[in-house]
Amino acid sequence: MRRDSIFYKLFQQYPNLLFELLTNPPENANAYRFDSVAVKEPKFEIDGVFLPPENAGVGVVYFCEVQFQKDERLYERVLAESSLYFYRNRDRFSDWQAVIIYPSRSLEQTDIHPHRSFLNGGQLHRIYLDELGDIRTLPIWVALMVLTTVGEEQAPDTARYLLNRTRQEVSSPTSRAIIEMITTIMVYKFEQLTRTEVETMLGITLKETRVYREIKEEGREEGREEGREEGREEATVNIITRLLTKRFGELSPETRSLISSLPLPVLEDLTEALLDFTSLADLQSWLAAR
Repeated sequence: MRRDSIFYKLFQQYPNLLFELLTNPPENANAYRFDSVAVKEPKFEIDGVFLPPENAGVGVVYFCEVQFQKDERLYERVLAESSLYFYRNRDRFSDWQAVIIYPSRSLEQTDIHPHRSFLNGGQLHRIYLDELGDIRTLPIWVALMVLTTVGEEQAPDTARYLLNRTRQEVSSPTSRAIIEMITTIMVYKFEQLTRTEVETMLGITLKETRVYREIKEEGREEGREEGREEGREEATVNIITRLLTKRFGELSPETRSLISSLPLPVLEDLTEALLDFTSLADLQSWLAAR
């Protein structure tokens, strides 16, 4: 499961999520922005950097590392990365903090004695997702983090619960972003299933997905201008073509012509099927079958 990209998206959507894990977050936590940086000479890749607002003067920079594999040199690397980045940007920040997120204590580095001052001094924080409590009692964004650690047997029921809770508690468009995140987490967790199969497992309809909404909204607008069945069909063809071009590059004239010749019901099927396409070969196979 590609958890790095999941957590990157979570922090990107909701930067304040990191501070919901800390006992003493900064007072201006809501104003922080999330970034990912590379520190050269030597080159270090830092999972996440949370930057204080620029209009508030020098502030505290927070480094975040999501660790789902055993690494016996993790603290050496994180402390080196954080110290070097802080050194190179000393004028911008007054202090630094680091947060390590583990699924459980079992994956923590074994020998922590050399780093006792940091670990016990309140500058390096360790978060164990399986110790945050019942996922049903956690804030929704924190619950999404914990969902990445839930086993396959419990994951579908847990994901469906979070979907229902999102629909009840969260307003649009944030709710749509959360639904997308839940679906993405489950797609990564069940890699043997297609996205459509995962959505069926979760009870999500096509109408709740981002691609469908984009097609529907643009198609409704263009169809409103045309006011005819042919107008809606043409609008759907245009949108499908744009989406496929955005994902796979320019389409051949033959492919464009073939898509244009499809009746509206088949075009609507294609808007759902393209969610699972990974290449133009998938599109060609789908069209050939029809």
